[in-house]
Amino acid sequence: MRDYFIQGTYFAASVLFILGLRGLNSPATARRGLVYAEIGMLLAIVGTLVHREIIQFEWIIGAMVLGSIIGVLMSVLMPMTAVPQRTAISHMFGAIAAVLVGIIEYRLHGAELSTFTVGALGFEILFGAITITGSFMAFGKLQGFIPSPPITYRFQNPSNILLFTVAVGLFLYLIYNPGATSAFNLLLAASLLAGVLIVLPIGGADMPVVLSLLNSYAGLAAAATGLAISNNVLIIAGALDGTSGFVLSILMSKAMNRSFTNVLFGAFGQQEGDAALVGSTAGDRSIRSTTLEDAAIQLAYTRYVIIVPGYGMAVSQAQHQVRELADAIEKRGGEVRYAIHPVAGRMPGHMNVLLAEANVPYDKIYDMEAINEEFSHADVALVIGANDVVNPAAKLDRNSPIYGMPILRVDEARNIFVLKRGMNPGFAGIENDLFYDSKTSMLFGDAKSSLNKLVAAMKDV
Repeated sequence: MRDYFIQGTYFAASVLFILGLRGLNSPATARRGLVYAEIGMLLAIVGTLVHREIIQFEWIIGAMVLGSIIGVLMSVLMPMTAVPQRTAISHMFGAIAAVLVGIIEYRLHGAELSTFTVGALGFEILFGAITITGSFMAFGKLQGFIPSPPITYRFQNPSNILLFTVAVGLFLYLIYNPGATSAFNLLLAASLLAGVLIVLPIGGADMPVVLSLLNSYAGLAAAATGLAISNNVLIIAGALDGTSGFVLSILMSKAMNRSFTNVLFGAFGQQEGDAALVGSTAGDRSIRSTTLEDAAIQLAYTRYVIIVPGYGMAVSQAQHQVRELADAIEKRGGEVRYAIHPVAGRMPGHMNVLLAEANVPYDKIYDMEAINEEFSHADVALVIGANDVVNPAAKLDRNSPIYGMPILRVDEARNIFVLKRGMNPGFAGIENDLFYDSKTSMLFGDAKSSLNKLVAAMKDV
């Protein structure tokens, strides 16, 4: 009877995980999807707790209480702008759990393990350990205590490939000789080191792809854990996580017109010493700045505005002010839409999450493919902290490192306002031709402060 109950809860949890993942396909159903996934996780935990192998609950209950406290504190105290870091550290925690299960399982049984089981454990250790240190490196780059630009050195790619090849070789040897404890320990160490060295040369521009790829690795490690300990819900949940993360990584790479190998080995992003070089490319071109009063007058009487949020909006936590400005425009009879680039921000869906927090209606948020044709009809395109994703060089300059990357066609709008702190380049480390367009007016300063002043100025128009 107990076994039937366990498998029943696992089946129900798996169905809810699938429904939850399906719900995340749309902002309108995302909250519902998260609720499904939460209920599914609760059922999975309940099913696991009634296993016969568990004879004491003291440590389990203590860990659940501690984990719940940490989770609540992270959710309550962490600002929405730190969601990418939160995502990266969550991947690390999940991978740690999977790797610890693998280590304990190997220590308990070792040479007694079957070829299939030791293969699953080795796969789990390989990708789980890479995810642990890789996620921590991503967290460090996002948080700022590790430099965000690519960190490279001579023979980096060949040495990384060699290290990964050694790790795979140890994995295969462990399958051949399950009792080789030294091979298991070396596999763990090599995989942990590989996670550090693989993410080190990846710049901030590629963080969305890195996060989704690490999510995929964590899922694969969880699925392998399920195979090793015969846990069906881990197999299903891990497979869902692994495949969805992998597909998302492909979509994100396509959104940047880059391949996986280019992301992992391209060292794409602003290098040290690039600032002077980048600044010199402006030549004799000039920018046109505007005042808050002039921008407020034009926005007050415009009919159609497309707002393009970027990482600068996240840094200044200006999502609520963006919504207030949109409300002010709409009260005067204007129409407002939001254009979201797939890789805007530091994680997949970063801008959607921030706008949802500000209660921006879902039906006003458009993906790049759905909104690009509208820019030519827009009276004003308002760019808030976005940079590379609106750079016309991606479609006009064959010598540009971002040439071929799909962008939001902001340059086709009749008028363009750009809210930006200064003229520093984006993560690609190149000048943005949009800023020198004759239709573009720059409004320098902190986005949150500028938007507050714009809303106030519109009330006086």
